[in-house]
Formats: sequence, structure tokens, C-alpha cells
Amino acid sequence: MSGLGRLGVTAVKWSTGTTLVRFILQLCVQVVLARTLGPEVFGIFAIGMVVLTFASFISGFGFSWSLLQRATVQTEDIRFALTWQVIVGVITMAGVYFLASWLALYFKEPRVQLVIEWLSLACVLTAAAGPSTYLLQRDLNFRAIGLIQVGSYGAGYLMVGIPMALLGAGTASLVAAWLVQASVVLVASYALKPHPLQPLFWYAGAATAISTGRLVFITNIVNWLLNNMDRILIGRLLNTHALGLYNLAYNMATLPNSLLLGALQPAFLAAGAQLQDQLPRLGRFYLNMLATVLVLVLPVFVFLALISDDLLRLLYGPAWRDAGWVLQILFVCMPAYVVWGLSTPVLWNTGRQHFEFALQLPLVLVGVAGFYAYAGQGLRSAAGVAAAVLVLRAVVISLAAMRALQLHVTRLLPDVLRGSLLSGLCFLGVWAGHITTTEFDSAWLSLLACGLLTLLAVGVPIIWRPQLLGAATIEMVLRFFPRCSPFLNHTDLTSHSDVVGKQPT
Repeated sequence: MSGLGRLGVTAVKWSTGTTLVRFILQLCVQVVLARTLGPEVFGIFAIGMVVLTFASFISGFGFSWSLLQRATVQTEDIRFALTWQVIVGVITMAGVYFLASWLALYFKEPRVQLVIEWLSLACVLTAAAGPSTYLLQRDLNFRAIGLIQVGSYGAGYLMVGIPMALLGAGTASLVAAWLVQASVVLVASYALKPHPLQPLFWYAGAATAISTGRLVFITNIVNWLLNNMDRILIGRLLNTHALGLYNLAYNMATLPNSLLLGALQPAFLAAGAQLQDQLPRLGRFYLNMLATVLVLVLPVFVFLALISDDLLRLLYGPAWRDAGWVLQILFVCMPAYVVWGLSTPVLWNTGRQHFEFALQLPLVLVGVAGFYAYAGQGLRSAAGVAAAVLVLRAVVISLAAMRALQLHVTRLLPDVLRGSLLSGLCFLGVWAGHITTTEFDSAWLSLLACGLLTLLAVGVPIIWRPQLLGAATIEMVLRFFPRCSPFLNHTDLTSHSDVVGKQPT
């Protein structure tokens, strides 16, 4: 393996490990806060977060992103990016603060005004942390990034959020936790990757940075619309209780999803930027990752969808029971979101940055039309529209990425069949688990039986015949977990060596 390949694998391992810790931490924190605060408080905070994510995209603009994309980075590049990130961050903070009353009126929820006003502070904090964060990504230093993420989340939610919630602070506990987390990220990232702080308003490379930033900004706005139109329209057309149920289900469904994308996407983007002239290597790695998602990730999410009701009943209690069906459909479509997240770096690393927003822009109109047509019928209909939009995004962007790498989409069909087979075995395992425990009416007993029987149903065929996973998936497993080679070393990996160099789809 080349030096860059070893560095990339190390980066992914560190990113995966720290993201796994953060995943467990987030799950535990979310359970405590959900049981303490209830759906309505979560719904109010969700509206504030919709506004904040939009404001963060504006305040960031993409200046720091250019640091990741440049072949070499000079001091002037960093100074220019920081200067304008902070300027736009301050302007955005002021805009969000003064628009808070109007936004509260739009969502028909006066209690959200104070939440938005306080969260506006995060615009400056996030913008100022941008240069150090992207420079760490550029160095593939995902050990530091992961530790910052875990430490900042712990400081915000364990040390501030949960204690305030238990003392009855309500929505203020979530706002304070978020602001503390953003502050710790800013301080820690700069401490680990210090950079010049002198302002620089213009220099020779400014035009290139602005061009990259403009494209990142437009792309982020389109992605924000697609990622948040569900919350915007549920909050507007339904109520904060329904939005709280939906938001918890969405957050729970995306927790394992964030584990995968948080580990793979930044490392793939940073490493891919250094492989822009080596499309065969980039294409092989991309296709192997997609195959792994289809074969291993899809069955896991199918299993999670099938046990959704038991998970909600055990972790969150009866107040969140109505989120069960929403969680099921979101779990099922989350592999599509992973595929989308792994496909966007390909477009950026092959000079097709504009494709991401251009191809997804029509989906914004489709999504808005779908929500206005069906969201009024209830939370389940709104969740169905959101799931459909996620799948459409994955299809559109992954096809564009495969065309960029000259890959045949038909190469993935065997992996689709493998993933479908393993998903079917997951269904049988969960079905058997529910049948054997139905008379006990115990969520934990049902989860235990479903987990053990599913592990048996899926694990035995794989141990008996590892080739069921396919050469591409086995190659990815061995790349990151070489100790598995004694179990897989008799599997032929040569059949996947020609995945690149084909005609476009």
C-alpha cells in the first residue's frame, strides 16, 4: 500500500473510532434529554437548529473550504479565509438576531424567538473555527478532529445540557449546550492547528478563493433546502409536537449514518483531492465503498427499521411512541443518504463541483411540492416524502459520480442482490425474535431475541461461505481490518480488479 493509502486508512480508522465514541455518547445524551424534556421542547429547538444551519452556511460561505481544495496553502490563503469568514459570520449573526421575531411568526411559535436569538452567536463561533478545522482535514489529522468532536460534545451536553435540563431549564439547556460545544471546537481546533490571525482583505489568490467559496455556498444552500425542508414544512403545516417526534426519529436514524459519513466522507474528500489525476485508483475505492454500503450497511439499517418500535419503547418511553413508523421509514432510506454522502466528494475531486447543486436543484421543487401535497395528511405522509427525496438524491448524485469515474452502474447489481439477500435474512431473524417473545410484552427481551436470531441468521451463511459478501466488500474489510484475513483469505479478490476503465453509464 502506498504512503498516501496508509495515511488515508489510518485517517479513516481514527475517524471511525472517535465517531463511534461520539455516536454512543450522543445516543446516551439524546435518551436522557428526550425523556426529560419531551417532544414539544425538542420541536422548538429543532426550529432553531433549522435556522442556525442555514445561517452557518451563509457565515461560512466556503472561504475555508478553498484551503482543503488547494494544491498548496500559503499564509495569505489562511489569513484571507479567516478575515472574510469572521466578517460574514458577524453580519449573519446580526441578520439572524433581528429576523428572529419574524421567523417565530412564520412558524407560529413565539417561544422560538429567544432560541433563535441566542443561537445566532454560533454563527461567529463556527465561522472562526473554519480555517483550523479544514487545515486539520487537509493534514488527514482525523485523530485530532475526532477528539475535538468528542470532547466538545461532552463539554456541551454532559457538563452543561443535561444538568440544566434536569434542573428544569427546558429549551435553554439545549441552546446552552450547543453554544458551549461550538466554543470548545473553536478553542481546541485553533490550539491544535494555530494559524496567523492578521486580517487580509485581498491578495493575488483572492479571486480563486471567492470562486470556490461561491460554488460551495450555492451547493450548501441547495443541500440545506433538501436536508431541512421537511422540518420547515412540518413545523409550519403541523405543530411543534409533531416536529419534535419527527426530529427525534430523524436524529436517531442518522446517528449510525453520521458514524459512517463522519468517518469516511472527510477522509475520502481529503485523500481524493490528492488523487485527482489518478481516476482508476479513485474509482476503484469509490466502487468498493458503494459495494460495502449495499452489502453490509443496508442489512444493518433494515434490521434497525424492523426493531424501531422496541427501540423507542425501551429508550424513550411512551411519550415518543408515535415516532415509531417515522423511524422505520427513515432507517430504511439511510443507506441512500450514505451513498449520496460518499458520491459528492467524487464530483468535487473530478472538477464537477457545480454538478452537486445543479442536479439537486430540481429535487428541491419536487420535495416542496410533495410536502405541500402530503404533509398536511399527517406525520407519516411527511416522513414518506422525506424518504423519497433522500433516495432520489442518492440516485442522481451517485450516477453522476459513476459517470465521472467512467464506471458501469451494472457493476453494482451483484452487490445489490447480496445486500437484498442479507436484508431478507435480517427480516427472518427479527420475525422469529418477535414470534418467540410476543407473549412476554417486554421490549428488552424482544430486542435481545431479535438481535441473537438475526446474528445467527446472517452470521452462519457468511462464516460458511464468505464469498456471499463479494470481492469488493471483502477487499474493503481487509483494507481496514486485516486481522480478518484468516477468515477471508480463501476468497478470490481478483474478480474486482477491472472495476475501472469502462465506458460511462
